[in-house]
Amino acid sequence: MKLPNYSHIYLEEKAKYSRITNDILSKLPKSKVILIKDYKEIFNRPGQDFQVQKQSPKLILANKKDHFLYKGSDLAPDFGEDHFYYNSLVLNCPYNCDYCYLQGMYSSGNIVIFVNIDDFFQATEEKLQELGRLYLCLSYDTDLLGMESWIGYSKLWIEFARSRPNLILELRTKSANAKALEGCKPIENLILAWTLSPDVVVTNFEKKTASLSARIRAMKAAVDIGWKVRICIDPILDFPGWQDAYAQLVETLEKSKILDRVEQISLGTFRMNKDYFVRIRKNRKSDSSLFLNEFVIEQGAVFYPLASRERLIDHLQENLAIKSNSNIYFRDY
Repeated sequence: MKLPNYSHIYLEEKAKYSRITNDILSKLPKSKVILIKDYKEIFNRPGQDFQVQKQSPKLILANKKDHFLYKGSDLAPDFGEDHFYYNSLVLNCPYNCDYCYLQGMYSSGNIVIFVNIDDFFQATEEKLQELGRLYLCLSYDTDLLGMESWIGYSKLWIEFARSRPNLILELRTKSANAKALEGCKPIENLILAWTLSPDVVVTNFEKKTASLSARIRAMKAAVDIGWKVRICIDPILDFPGWQDAYAQLVETLEKSKILDRVEQISLGTFRMNKDYFVRIRKNRKSDSSLFLNEFVIEQGAVFYPLASRERLIDHLQENLAIKSNSNIYFRDY
């Protein structure tokens, strides 16, 4: 995506002299910089409206003080890895998908970038030494590849992982920004994971993201260069006409001749932490049809009813099995 136009940048005093801070500020010279003591005084202040702020978000540059790694959520696929973790290099995402849990997790639509990346590296090195092997998702709460042209974190993590083969990185994206990795030699222990959705879902529910065709072109470019690529059709959504929409998605993928060139295809239906869902549904029932469906609560999370989940997964799995020889991974119903 192109460089953003942030009218204001809030800068923690302790983050002022970071090389990352200087690099970001040099690319956003028109933004007004305001010094603050702690990012939480802006990001966590009361009375914010997430969706209003997403129309013109502000940028916050800060140092993360603790919790550089988190255990992966039970709602996210671990792909058979015993030690599944994620980090929060950035809070919030440049995109604004209707179904995104971040709008229930945070009250603020502003974006926080933690610039003390060396502390993240140190924590990761320590955890890797402790466990021997680590599966680490870098874009759990954001889209790093979509922001690569102005924060550069993807390349920094690739170089960090290059000499650590037991550190398996996943970089998930809805961007078309494969060019951001040009000149970076591929490594075996990074998986570029593209979330793909039918055109109707991209248009109606995945605001500001790259088009389906642009994502497919980016995937093909990445595979051509030598990167490992995973397709993630996740979340699969239940809406009028979903059968035809997802059948068309599979047909589009087959015609692109990408299906048998990817490492894996991952499937998952809509699910969300119950507390996040309650907050989002309260705010979005009037402007997003996704929250008018029937849902059930299981172990503190919200899902479609089991029969609906089975229909959605089975439909995709059957279509993909006919069209592809790729390894298909999906969460238990």
